[in-house]
Amino acid sequence: MKHIFLTFVACMLSLTVMAQVDDDHYFEVKKQLDIFNTIYKNLDMLYVDTLDAKEVIGTGIDAMLKSLDPYTEYFPEEEADNLKEIYTGKFAGIGALIRYNAKLKRVVIDEPYEGMPADKAGLKKGDIILSIDDSLMTDKDVSYVSSHLRGEPGTTFMLKIQRPSTGKKMQIKITRKVIQTPTVTYYGLRPDNIGYLHLSQFTEDCSKEVRNAFIEMKEKGMKGMVLDLRGNGGGSEAEAVKIVNLFVPKGILIVSNRGKMGRSNRDYSTTTEPVDSLMPVVVLVDDMTASASEITSGALQDLDRAVIVGTRTYGKGLVQISLDLPYNGNLKLTTNKYYIPSGRCIQAIDYKHSKGGYTEHIPDSLTKVFYTAHGREVRDGGGIKPDVIIESDSLSNIGYYLATSGLDSTEVMLNYEIDYIAKHPTIAKPSEFSISDTDYEDFKQRVLASGFTYDRESEKYLKNLVKLAKFEGYYEDAKNEFESLEKKLTHNLAKDLDFHKQQIKRLLASDIVAAYYYQRGTIENSLIGDKQMEEACRILNNRQEYDKILSGVK
Repeated sequence: MKHIFLTFVACMLSLTVMAQVDDDHYFEVKKQLDIFNTIYKNLDMLYVDTLDAKEVIGTGIDAMLKSLDPYTEYFPEEEADNLKEIYTGKFAGIGALIRYNAKLKRVVIDEPYEGMPADKAGLKKGDIILSIDDSLMTDKDVSYVSSHLRGEPGTTFMLKIQRPSTGKKMQIKITRKVIQTPTVTYYGLRPDNIGYLHLSQFTEDCSKEVRNAFIEMKEKGMKGMVLDLRGNGGGSEAEAVKIVNLFVPKGILIVSNRGKMGRSNRDYSTTTEPVDSLMPVVVLVDDMTASASEITSGALQDLDRAVIVGTRTYGKGLVQISLDLPYNGNLKLTTNKYYIPSGRCIQAIDYKHSKGGYTEHIPDSLTKVFYTAHGREVRDGGGIKPDVIIESDSLSNIGYYLATSGLDSTEVMLNYEIDYIAKHPTIAKPSEFSISDTDYEDFKQRVLASGFTYDRESEKYLKNLVKLAKFEGYYEDAKNEFESLEKKLTHNLAKDLDFHKQQIKRLLASDIVAAYYYQRGTIENSLIGDKQMEEACRILNNRQEYDKILSGVK
């Protein structure tokens, strides 16, 4: 009896403490909101200049959300279409990537999407955007031009461009339409009847596209499949579950959402029979594989249904919902963490909310062990660690400067590609196209004559080391060594272009192929010499090794 009484007292004390904590919390919330409102009222009345309420309070909202995590965002009414595009992958416009040409200081067409208005209107890579209707675009940035190219579907405008290969100016009438950015960018059978599918994002109904492509390849004799999720930043959680369901039986728990509010918790299980629960599958991932992509790859790993190949994924284990706000605004709000079949959450960064917000990457030493269906060890935190780690070729410094829009003021790579496309009405199919050594030599000479420069990291670090050695008094003793090292590290542009020749040839080929075969061609061409893809195919061609990896047998 005494035990029961003590337990009752303990429960009542606990409830009293919890109530006190809640009271303190709500008092603090009211207090801070009162302070904020009072500060703004005084600013509005007394500040020396008239305030723009939208700008000042908007800045406060953005700062508040910035202290939480990068996924909680406020979308005012005028940005509502941006949120819609995030969830659906759809927007109304002409269907083309645009970029800033640093040499011309103009926005230009970079890549029309296949079958979209820009493509049907005959726009080509490098076309300079001069005006949209009566609005000049010659001194505008990418964001401004993009906002004018977009609009309500069915609306028509006049686009004036200049084609750099001919110098000719053209005026083209274009009608905007709803643009669905490609989700299944490319799929097809590779040698040895290995199927390949590249999924770029998880938008509405992408699982149907994956399903249809899988069935088509299976009917053509596919014996194993590579699902490429590299660079896929995620999207719809429900679509991720449906894609996993293509490969695993009905009634399997795939992902659980858990947060502060019990009513927002949710479990997602497979709801239909799989298309194929036996065919070997390899999933390719990298450090940009995130969110729904990690649910897909992580669930298939936890269920021992696929071998994961590549590098560790991004580690986004948070879930967002969209809330309607007054005056047609929206809030994309982080409400849950998600947990995949083994029970682990793969969130890599702990977002701290004190002192204005800071982040802390969860070290491997603090991660916990979980187990797959076959008893293999996997860990939470830090994303999905592949079963087979294959590092991709890193982009060289010179390649980065040549290929990145805005970094190279000479735009020598873009100009070479525009000229190449103008001179070649057709090229080889994507799986075979490459830049010849003769063509590369032509490109090299253009670079050397263009005045192209880029940051030489080794020289930069050497200069910093020299400064530090002089500051600490060690330079004179090591002066000869420093001077010798400086001579060895002095960059020679021609030598750099030769050393990174193969990589730069692939960068050129990728851009050029897109002008003829669009994004699907770019993806297919990128598989030439792809080490991670080669490893995936090797594993799929060795069923004994594939089964051994998934069994956990050492």
